Amino acid sequence: MRIGIGADHNAFGMKEALRQYIKDSGNEVVDFGCFSEDEVDYPDIAFQVGTAIQTGVVERGILVCGTGIGMSIAANKVPGIRSAQCHDVYSAERAQLSNDAQIITLGAKVIGLELAKKIVDAYLDVTFAGGQSKRKIDQISNQEKAYLGSVKG
Repeated sequence: MRIGIGADHNAFGMKEALRQYIKDSGNEVVDFGCFSEDEVDYPDIAFQVGTAIQTGVVERGILVCGTGIGMSIAANKVPGIRSAQCHDVYSAERAQLSNDAQIITLGAKVIGLELAKKIVDAYLDVTFAGGQSKRKIDQISNQEKAYLGSVKG
């Protein structure tokens, strides 16, 4: 699987460790930054990963910031993207299995690296189940399209 990864300066170290972990697990990783501990704005990175999913450059994304909150909010602004903040294994599994989330976000100041690895594994090891969940995802997608169609630029 081709995974996009990105972080802000608060989570640079965790991103680097997860990038290598995901690669060592047999996945291809596209790194969208940041590339040092120099301060960066997380929305730019979240938008890049969301757009890469939207255009088929990557299949899924992992975003990390201090809390995971900002990255998730920003990623969810990219049309068609469903991002879920995850700080436990069950939520990560359900993010994909029930919600077809293309991106999960993690908080480097909230969880440790070993838990982050388990969360990433849980997310990447499952695929969207469809079923009754598909109806709900379709409702969300249809509302998004209706809203975007009503917005005048």
